[in-house]
Amino acid sequence: MVLNSTEKVAIGTICLVIALFSLLVNVLVLVVIACSRNLRRHPSYLFMGSLALADAISCCCFTINFLDFHLSEPDSSFQKTEYLLNLGGVTMAFTGSVGSLLVMAADRYHAIYKVSTYKVLLTRKRALVGIVTLWVVATIISFLPLMGWSCQTCQSCSNLFPYVDRYYQAFFASLVLVVIVLILVAYALIVWSAHKHEANMSAEHPELARMRVDIHLAKTFGCVMLILLVCWLPVLSFMLTDVVTKLSNAQKRAFAFCSTLCLLNSGINPLLYTLRCRELRVALKSMVDGLRRCKGCSSPPSD
Repeated sequence: MVLNSTEKVAIGTICLVIALFSLLVNVLVLVVIACSRNLRRHPSYLFMGSLALADAISCCCFTINFLDFHLSEPDSSFQKTEYLLNLGGVTMAFTGSVGSLLVMAADRYHAIYKVSTYKVLLTRKRALVGIVTLWVVATIISFLPLMGWSCQTCQSCSNLFPYVDRYYQAFFASLVLVVIVLILVAYALIVWSAHKHEANMSAEHPELARMRVDIHLAKTFGCVMLILLVCWLPVLSFMLTDVVTKLSNAQKRAFAFCSTLCLLNSGINPLLYTLRCRELRVALKSMVDGLRRCKGCSSPPSD
């Protein structure tokens, strides 16, 4: 309980606005993928569906538990098991989100570097197995504190999360940081491969005026890198700092506000990775046109 009344109002408003927007956008993505048979057959869109599902869960779990923890008055019924269960749900959703981003980056990397064998290697069945494996691993990692990896003494407890062991906090923050680095490396290799391809094509056919795909990918990579670092680096920095030194109340308040950036990331993800795909926009337009036609058929004829 480190926030004053003004900060509570501010952080509550921020969370509710971001959560509602993020939830609507991610649910929209899930509905479009679920309603399109062509998209459901493509492994890449299954990965996008996994990302949208994780971000939708993040919006609900994070907002409810975060606001309850920071805005409600503390009482004697605050239970360790209940808190670690709620925290595990939030952690699982964010772990699934970051893990889905890594799987999508790996998928695009193989689509560039193994064009001839990509469709043979990555079947729909293998994609589903990969998604299930991702969520199982995310669940196990997230509920380790509930399964016993919790602090036993006051010295080993986190200053940010009650009952959480500092070594687990360092493990989780380091894991997320490694995953983010792998995502950035994968996109950097994609941009480099596209750049070499464009350079070769320009050398072979200098008379052709071609749109530089590598420049477009470089801009996308820049957005990916900027968003990941802005949304996750402040939170991870506070978590790692808390492992080695005790945070002040001012730092805890800053951490609370920085945590909302992770929620913001869940709203940006569908805009950056999913809704920019032409096939999904076409499916969305087709679904909207179908709803309009159904509405027109169901309305009574005018006199």
